[in-house]
Amino acid sequence: MIRLARRLTGTTAVCVALGAALAACGTTEAPHPGSPAPTKPTSSPSVTAPPTLPPGPGGAAPVFMNGPRTLGKTVAFTFDADMTADQGPRAAAGEHFDNPALIATLRRLKVPATIFMTGRWADQYPDQARSLGRDPQFEVANHSYSHYAFTGDCYGLPTVAAANMKSDVERAYAALLRAGVPHPMPYFRFPGGCYDRQALRAVGALGVTAVQWDVVSGDAFATDADAVAKQVLDGVKPGSVVVMHCTRSAAPTTEQVVRTVVPELRKRGFRFVKVSELIGETSGHR
Repeated sequence: MIRLARRLTGTTAVCVALGAALAACGTTEAPHPGSPAPTKPTSSPSVTAPPTLPPGPGGAAPVFMNGPRTLGKTVAFTFDADMTADQGPRAAAGEHFDNPALIATLRRLKVPATIFMTGRWADQYPDQARSLGRDPQFEVANHSYSHYAFTGDCYGLPTVAAANMKSDVERAYAALLRAGVPHPMPYFRFPGGCYDRQALRAVGALGVTAVQWDVVSGDAFATDADAVAKQVLDGVKPGSVVVMHCTRSAAPTTEQVVRTVVPELRKRGFRFVKVSELIGETSGHR
């Protein structure tokens, strides 16, 4: 959260399953590999691999913050499906870490979006994870398994040990596949948005692009939907990536915010796209 299984048999099985799954992408409506991810599909030649950015120095994961500013008024809405590894008892007691009404609103308004999902969230809500992963309006990407921070001093989150960073991301991909997400994207969002060189090197071994943002919605823990909507509308530029959340308990205003900002942005001439489209437009235009 940002303030402003049937068990696979070992790492090899995760690598094989993830290699096939990273080839491409597509909630129920309201009431790892040890080598870089493949750039070509391993299961069907008709499927196009999703775009990624080239790795940084020493194999570090590249960091994507926004798309080109000069290729038209596009904006990508992203939603973090947050749930830490130790929040199961809270969910069992009735706390809602999902937000089906938000997903239904996105569907009704025909807004494509990228969902950064923790493995723990997928374990808790497998039907919703599967529905999102199989809906071409959305793409599902990796937000770690545990939602523990990959650096120290990150909004009070517990910290993943450096030796466990890569396996935490692999475990999340395994959880997404287990829930029925057929093609989790080769994109990773650091919990809290916190990373350093060590973290980038750790996840870079998986061939992922780290996705940040240039517009902080401020929906986390917010109670004033109008203030959040204003922050989004004031921040969006061509090529922007907006970070929001789909967790009812910690971001209760987000569905109302979406209902407010979507028609206004469309009135301003913006077109909604998924992160993959912005990344695909980025090469040669930055």
